Amino acid sequence: MAVLAFVIGVLVVVIGLAVSIALHEIGHLVPAKRFGVQTSRYMVGLGPVVWSKQIGETEYGVKLLPIGGYISMAGMYAPVRKKTRARGVLATLVQDARDANHETLVGVDDSRAFYRLPVWKRIVVMLGGPFMNLLLALILFTVLYSGIGMNQTTTTIDAVSECVVPAGSAATECGEDDPPAPAYAAGLRPGDRLLSVGGTDIATFAEASKIIQANPGEPLSLEVMRDGAEVDLTITPVLAERELAGEDGTVTTQEVGFAGMTSAVERVQQPIWTGAEATIDGLGRVAGIILQLPVRLWDTAVDLFTGQERDPDGPLSVVGVGRLAGEVAAAEAPILDRVSAMVGLLASVNIALFVFNLIPLLPLDGGHVAIALWDGIKRAWARLRGAPEPAPADATRFVPVALLVVVLMIGMGALLFAADIFNPISIAG
Repeated sequence: MAVLAFVIGVLVVVIGLAVSIALHEIGHLVPAKRFGVQTSRYMVGLGPVVWSKQIGETEYGVKLLPIGGYISMAGMYAPVRKKTRARGVLATLVQDARDANHETLVGVDDSRAFYRLPVWKRIVVMLGGPFMNLLLALILFTVLYSGIGMNQTTTTIDAVSECVVPAGSAATECGEDDPPAPAYAAGLRPGDRLLSVGGTDIATFAEASKIIQANPGEPLSLEVMRDGAEVDLTITPVLAERELAGEDGTVTTQEVGFAGMTSAVERVQQPIWTGAEATIDGLGRVAGIILQLPVRLWDTAVDLFTGQERDPDGPLSVVGVGRLAGEVAAAEAPILDRVSAMVGLLASVNIALFVFNLIPLLPLDGGHVAIALWDGIKRAWARLRGAPEPAPADATRFVPVALLVVVLMIGMGALLFAADIFNPISIAG
């Protein structure tokens, strides 16, 4: 059963990734068609074509590997008629790119070429893909936090201790010398919902705990809701040693007021804006990873060859994401908890797709945006000087850089694939 659940989890991520890529490419396709650019292909995936269908001027299809996608637009780059005079591999690459780009313009109305669009329209087309990933992440996070809800402590009492036991004790029953717990002595019962403590209305169990911890030996009024009726009680916290977690996560033992009660954990729907907050937070975290990518890849390589435990917040390949999804699906947890984890994982994947594609290097979307912006700057400068409009930037000159980026991406993928197979990150730690 666990194996089946693992496989289902992997399939969910594979399908979710394919949908994310498909929506990314739709984000490019729709504005391109809206602006009149001739688009000959819309493909989801890489490798051999599994299925395709011609609709109008565009061939729509699915390829075998759900790890990429593309649309083919006429005239992605401004045509350069002249042949390169330089020789060598790089010059050949540039010329091949120019020839391939020229082929996309054969038989096409020049006004329908991508490079002919105004700068802002080119930017809209290229940002449309990443925007779809950002929008999908926002929707998924909103479903997660405001639809499904998050497990959190509530003001409802889950359990009441009968006595006070020393901090760190493994005892499960009260001894003869153990004093009664203040909550038990005050008459609190499981199911009671705290309304106020010491005359202060409380909205969370943490607020109640803070008041109790700050007032050892002081009688405090309690107002609770029990079976639909308000009940007034009095509790006197005792001074006891307890382990407390600080804001930085460190745990220390302190003497504080103690009552001997625990709160119930329930799934609570969060405000509608929580999804947007989570999206913004995710953007910051992923951007930080991207900025430190060389260092993180080096650390991953070191961990791979030394067998050390990897950073759980480090980069992952598709294999790593699928493996985590399988572990989540096979975990011994309520089904809703597992669904929540899967939704959060897919949202994070879309955040990563958004940020990564904005890197201003070809062949990524950010590279095309950078070229469009450069064209815009040149034209604006020419207008200021009263000079004729300059020719569009020769983007094919950056093909060697694009090739280098592709090689680096392949190398990064190979490293992460190996790390996720032989030294994987696990939800179990």
